[in-house]
Amino acid sequence: MAERQAYWENVYATKATDSVSWFQRSAGTSLAMIRAAAVAHDAAIIDIGGGASVLLDELFAAGFRDITVLDIAESALAASKTRLGPRAKDVHWIVADILSWKPERSYDLWHDRAVFHFLTAAGERAVYRATLEQALRPGGWLIIGTFAPEGPQRCSGLPVQRWSPDALAAELGAGFQLAASTREEHRTPGGAVQTFTWCRFRRA
Repeated sequence: MAERQAYWENVYATKATDSVSWFQRSAGTSLAMIRAAAVAHDAAIIDIGGGASVLLDELFAAGFRDITVLDIAESALAASKTRLGPRAKDVHWIVADILSWKPERSYDLWHDRAVFHFLTAAGERAVYRATLEQALRPGGWLIIGTFAPEGPQRCSGLPVQRWSPDALAAELGAGFQLAASTREEHRTPGGAVQTFTWCRFRRA
């Protein structure tokens, strides 16, 4: 974990949160997918790799109350805490590597924008799935956004694995049923366009 954590801490130490390629002024696709899952406002939601994302603010504005944000970079979470001000105390913050994290509770909805596509080794993805299955209750929702097959081959200097909806469904296995998928053309702060695959799965 230490090497990966140092890498991402350096990213946030050397770049403004609104200049990194994954920055969004609004997490519209994520929020639309979460709303489509029709979970209750007191549903337990976890945002994997949520870092400095504004999804947290938009979830609060939409009335959701039980929100956990996990990120490997403590500095990314610190940026969100500063942005939220007094509301930061209402969030469950977890500094952890998803490949070594041990969930202590169950969640109704698991959201991941742009973490899974960094897992280029089959063994890493197997660990991710095992953690997902431990944390997400049966009947819960998985919302995942990755680079699409025509998306970038690298991000922030690292190689990525690109996914189509069918390939993601096959990777996750029969325990996750694909309910919906869409494409997103994300424009980076630098003006590049990155194509994302978005999927919403129901855990069997």
